[in-house]
Amino acid sequence: MKSYEQWQQMAESIHFHADAFINGEFVSAQKGERFDVINPATGKVLAEVASCLSEDADIAVSVAKDVFKAGTWSRLPAMQRKKILLKFADLMAENSETLALIDTLDMGKPIGDTVGFDIPNTIETFQWSAEAIDKIYGEISPTANTSMALMTREPIGVVAAIVPWNYPLMMASWKIAPALAAGNSVILKPSEKSPLSALYLASLAKQAGIPDGVFNVLPGFGHTVGKALALHHDVDVITFTGSTKVAGQLMGYAGQSNLKRTWLEAGGKSPCLIFADCEDLEAAAFAAAFGIFSNQGEVCIATSRLLIEESIKDKFIGLLIEQAKKFMPGDPLNPETLMGAIVDQQHLDNILQFVESGICDGASLLCGGKKASINGVECYVEPTIFSDTNQTMNIVENEIFGPVVAVSTFSTWEEAIALANDSKYGLGAGIWTGSLKKAHKTAREIQAGMVWINNWAGSDSTTPFGGMKQSGNARDKSLHSFDKYTELKTTWIDLS
Repeated sequence: MKSYEQWQQMAESIHFHADAFINGEFVSAQKGERFDVINPATGKVLAEVASCLSEDADIAVSVAKDVFKAGTWSRLPAMQRKKILLKFADLMAENSETLALIDTLDMGKPIGDTVGFDIPNTIETFQWSAEAIDKIYGEISPTANTSMALMTREPIGVVAAIVPWNYPLMMASWKIAPALAAGNSVILKPSEKSPLSALYLASLAKQAGIPDGVFNVLPGFGHTVGKALALHHDVDVITFTGSTKVAGQLMGYAGQSNLKRTWLEAGGKSPCLIFADCEDLEAAAFAAAFGIFSNQGEVCIATSRLLIEESIKDKFIGLLIEQAKKFMPGDPLNPETLMGAIVDQQHLDNILQFVESGICDGASLLCGGKKASINGVECYVEPTIFSDTNQTMNIVENEIFGPVVAVSTFSTWEEAIALANDSKYGLGAGIWTGSLKKAHKTAREIQAGMVWINNWAGSDSTTPFGGMKQSGNARDKSLHSFDKYTELKTTWIDLS
């Protein structure tokens, strides 16, 4: 790991790609519009990036569709696609520090996180997806001897991936790696708040040998180029991670256009249940703190609802406050920093409004709740803990997407389940208990796509990521992710 000073020096000399990437070339937006990409930790403009509109979407979709129909990538033998994607992953590894630094500068997250987690996860996703290419087989149905039924998976066509800003490259990889591996053409629409690593990735795709037109990147805004892609009749799949509100809009756009496959990873308000028979309260407190304060709380699976059994409330909250002190904000370029800057002023204001609503609703503010200043810039929020909350409070009902946790208590197992499931979301949930029976029983009753027992956010490339209810309808990672980017075809052969 580089030193603080070395990262600062590297940041001063880094080069950004700032144009759209279409058909293997960096090009300006058709109407020449651009927008500023700002480093939230300094308030300074990093780059003026091409702002794509519907005209750019039309060009990218046309190119992607043509190359798909030509079979340059879609019909390339699986072993050859695998070789190219593995080379792509190798190039990411060779440029890992640059990719990590770009995401840190773009959204204010700690460099230790991008170097130690985000970029390694991105590389692993591409490696794993590439290795899966030649291990996904078709099926033969057990029909009568007079017939044979073959079930095969085929690439769908043009995939538009709309990804969020909180894990810019990692979340993108969860979409584009399996989509490319399956043989599709891909158009990536990164968030306007963090487009720079996606554009750098495009340059590596070119070097890796991905054919022109197979991978395209359209920076711009959701209500312009994002909407254009969602309404486009030649886009076959929309895959999205972001807010529940936008997820609903995209589903509507799919219905208004060509009924394109629409895979949505949306919001979360994940409960973490701490039972009195938990065997390691200190480990549970660290996991709860890490789950809400890492990445500035800008995490869809954040431990934003903490449910503690009444008999251990005071002890556990004391441990939690001690852990929170470790996550005080710092300069994102300092390898010692555990919590960086909030992505922009608008989001900072939104988080502070939630804090104010918690105070007004009568919750007890135990720590934090204020802006912090680092190097003269006030785009930071202290780790914030509320107790004495109830289900009607804004800070309990709605996703804050910031370092704010709402603590509630329960007296019985039944009450714990009721509180945990009393949410429109169903993304993740944590259970801390020393009882194997209780762990299994609770996991079975929790309405969430992912349940972690005596840990938080345990995962790797082999396990699916996704939720229930208004947290979405899709699964990223694992072999299940290929279901989103392939069509299942039945071929019936009469042998009589």
